[in-house]
Amino acid sequence: MGTPMAERRKSGKDWTAKHAKRGFHGYPVATIAFYGPTADLATKVVVALVRSEGAPTDPLERWFSQDMDVRTDPIVGEKVLAFLSEHNPKSIAIADRILGCPHEEGIDYPDGTSCPQCPYWAGRDPSRTSASTDRLSE
Repeated sequence: MGTPMAERRKSGKDWTAKHAKRGFHGYPVATIAFYGPTADLATKVVVALVRSEGAPTDPLERWFSQDMDVRTDPIVGEKVLAFLSEHNPKSIAIADRILGCPHEEGIDYPDGTSCPQCPYWAGRDPSRTSASTDRLSE
């Protein structure tokens, strides 16, 4: 049986802060991006590996949390850290904000429309915020 939600919240720390330092140390680079129904709650994290400049992301994994923010969910954090350990990137780029809706256009809702489950993101262009994604670590 899983860890009770109250216990997970109590022990949950921001695992992203412990594993991100500034600086590019070469390839492969792991990218970590967060998505959620609003700009305050991340319910999805996507981690991908870029093996060389211009290369496609491979592998790519997604993890979800229904009951708490993935950035502070220790179970999701353990899975992400296991992925990073397995693939041993030289650099890690972590988004410092939620990038958009956790649902995928063309898969979860029709192309060219707003997600009906995430009205917060309707008409918003997440790329027009001042936040950056240049936090890199070894």
